[in-house]
Amino acid sequence: MNRIRLSFVFIFLCFSIAWAQETTALICGNLITAKDTQVQADAVILVEGDRIIEVGTMDLLKPGYTVIDLSEYTVLPGMIDAHTHPLIYGSEYQTNHLKGSSAFNALRGLKTVQEWLEAGWTTIRIAGDADTKYAHFEIRNAINAGLFKGPRIFGAGHYISVTGGGGDINYISNEQSVIPDGLIVDGKDEMRKAIRQEIKNGSDWIKLLVTGAFMSTGDNPRNVHFSDEELKTAVEEAGQRDVPVMMHAHAKEGIVKAIKFGARSIEHGTFLDAETIDLFLEYDTYLVPTLTVGTYFRLKDPGNVALTKTQRSQKEFREARMKVLVEAHKRGVKLGIGSDNVGFPGSFAANEFHEFVKFGMTPMEAIIAGTKVNAELLKMDDSIGTIEVGKYADIIATKKNPLEDITELQRVQFVMKGGEIIKSTE
Repeated sequence: MNRIRLSFVFIFLCFSIAWAQETTALICGNLITAKDTQVQADAVILVEGDRIIEVGTMDLLKPGYTVIDLSEYTVLPGMIDAHTHPLIYGSEYQTNHLKGSSAFNALRGLKTVQEWLEAGWTTIRIAGDADTKYAHFEIRNAINAGLFKGPRIFGAGHYISVTGGGGDINYISNEQSVIPDGLIVDGKDEMRKAIRQEIKNGSDWIKLLVTGAFMSTGDNPRNVHFSDEELKTAVEEAGQRDVPVMMHAHAKEGIVKAIKFGARSIEHGTFLDAETIDLFLEYDTYLVPTLTVGTYFRLKDPGNVALTKTQRSQKEFREARMKVLVEAHKRGVKLGIGSDNVGFPGSFAANEFHEFVKFGMTPMEAIIAGTKVNAELLKMDDSIGTIEVGKYADIIATKKNPLEDITELQRVQFVMKGGEIIKSTE
C-alpha cells in the first residue's frame, strides 16, 4: 500500500515539475511603472506565464530564473495607442479599401500591426477602419487565438457617418455605386440597426463622426452632421450592451453635443475652447487630440484634395489648438495618446508623446497618458497600462532615458507582450 502511495506521490511531483511555470527576471536600469511618477533604479520584474508576479529589488533574483539583463536600459509599460487605423494606407485611402478583398486587407493589416507591436505598441484601439466588412477584427481574433503575434486590439468596426459625411465617398459620380469605408446611416432607426450590426460583428467600441472631417473630400469639419435624436439613440443602444462610444468631433458645437450625449472620448477636438474644457471636466470625458497625423502630413506631399485640406488646416489652426491644449492639461482634462495612424510607421506614431510635451506635459505625464490613462480609457486598467503585480507582462525598454529625451520612445529596443519576447536587445 505504501508503495502505491509513494508511486502516486512520485507521479504527482513529476507532473508538478513538468507543469511548473518558468520564472523570468527582468533586471532594469531605470524602471517607470507608470502607476505614479516615481522612477526606480536597479529594479527587478518577475514574470511567470503572461503575468507580472513581483516587482522589487535585486533581492528577488534566485538561481534557476531566466534572466533578461536590461540594466543599461529604461523599462516601462507597453505603449497604448488609443486612435489607430491599421487598414488605411496611401494617399488615396478613401478608395484603397476597394482595391483588395477583405481577406487581402486583413493580411496587409496584420503586417502593419505586427510592425507596430515591434515599435512598442502592445495595445491599440481602432477608431473604425477602411474595409467594407470587418477585416481588422479577423486580425484581432487570429492574434487572440495565438495564430499570429500582434498587439492587443480593441475598437470599432467602422466610423459611422451621415450620407455625405466624412465616412462617405463624395467625389464620385452619383451614377456609380461604390461602397464607402464608413458605415452610412440617416435617422434614428438606421442608427439603432447600425449599432446592433457593429456589436454583432465584434465591435467593443462604437465610433461616430459627429462633425465633418479634415482627411476627406466634400465635407466641412466645422459642420455638425448627426441630429440630437441620432446621437441619443446611438449612445442608448450602445449602452444597453455596455459598449462605450468614441466621437470624432472638430467643431465646438459637435464637441459639446458629443460630451452631453455621453461620449466616453472625444477624438481630435480641434476647436476646443474654455467652455468645452468645462464640459470635459463636468462629464469626466477623455480627449484624444491626435496631433501626430497632422505632423506627418505636414512633412508629406499631399497628393490629393483631401490631404491638401489636411495640410491647410495644420497651418491655420495648429497654434491656437496647442494653446488651448495647454489650458486643458493645466485644468486636468484626461488626455490620451492617440496617433491617428493612417499608414505611417509605428515608430513615428510615438511622436505623439513629443507633441504632448510640446503643449506642456512633462515627459513622465506624457508616458502616463500613453499607458495608465489609456488603459483607464479602455476600461482595461486592471490588466494593462502599468507595471504591477497581476497585470499582463506588457513591457518595453529604451536604451536612453525617455524622461530626458521623449523622442527615445520612437526607438524602442525591447518589447515583451504577455510575457513573450517580441523584440530582443540581443
